[in-house]
Amino acid sequence: MTQHMTHQAPHTPHEHQEAHEKTPYQTPRAHPENAPVSSQLAELTQVLRTGPFHMALRAALAARGLALHRVQHKLAQRGIKVGVTSLSYWQQGARRPQRPESLRAVRALEEVLDLPARSLHRLLVPEGTPRAEAKERPAARSYRSLFDPSDALHGLLAELEAPADGGLHTVGHHEWVHIGAGRELSGRSSLQVVRAHRDGVDRYIAIHQGDAGCDTSRVTVTAGENCRLGRVRRHPATAMVVAELLFDVRLRRGDTHVFGHAFEDGSGGQSAEYVRGFRFAGGQYVLQVRFDEAALPVRCRRFTRTKAGAPRAGQQELTLSGQHRTVHLVEQGVRPGIVGIGWDWG
Repeated sequence: MTQHMTHQAPHTPHEHQEAHEKTPYQTPRAHPENAPVSSQLAELTQVLRTGPFHMALRAALAARGLALHRVQHKLAQRGIKVGVTSLSYWQQGARRPQRPESLRAVRALEEVLDLPARSLHRLLVPEGTPRAEAKERPAARSYRSLFDPSDALHGLLAELEAPADGGLHTVGHHEWVHIGAGRELSGRSSLQVVRAHRDGVDRYIAIHQGDAGCDTSRVTVTAGENCRLGRVRRHPATAMVVAELLFDVRLRRGDTHVFGHAFEDGSGGQSAEYVRGFRFAGGQYVLQVRFDEAALPVRCRRFTRTKAGAPRAGQQELTLSGQHRTVHLVEQGVRPGIVGIGWDWG
């Protein structure tokens, strides 16, 4: 089994960095043809869960394709008078609806924009209160439920002073995996879009666990788009490697960031599946697995697991493309848990 997850960490005072590791298996550049497959609806679903209010309103307006003057007209038809300027301020975050008549307008906006009842209204809890902080931080699964062995991972994260909630959640993630001629995991690369759900976040910690026989000293990490490599920690007994990816900016709550990275492995034994664990719900995930022409599987399936070690569920057959020797899956709105692709060798 090949297990890969991600952990996000905010700025820490310890700035020691290992030398950047180089690998020929480079992260694809963020050209349009390689960009994550994303949609306005997927973005809307995510931001309605996490807030903040102004970004949720902006995403709803974009998803429905309504100009502010049209929204004002539809509100007026419901007996609600709101100026275009006020609507503009609300979606920019310059003002928050607080007065009773403004809150009534927000409830009407949910109807106009075809949103679930109270989906916008619930994001208007006064900022700074415990309830508001909880609303803007997505519920998370523990590493213990998604990763085995979790104790080794917790030890590595502690070395990097990474807190349980790193302050980021995924909006979009496109991942490429290459299986080599010896049926081994040769390498993998990612292009990710994340959103901060608190202020001050300036790094992301990626986690790699190789297959049986993996030599962690041979696993290399490359920082790609919009990040640089920080500290790297390894746990040979569990074939685990964690890498700190540093941003050049500190994100504020609601900010998004696009970045890429890659792991090159090739040291493990025969690989039979690739999985990714998700602690937070929401966002889109695209996984593409490419096989060497000398090692083609006889069968491929998409599957999920509720936790580490659980049996496969939700299995679906995947067809291997003849010319490009790839299979893929697309998860429009991921759920906390594990999703992956497995294959059988002839």
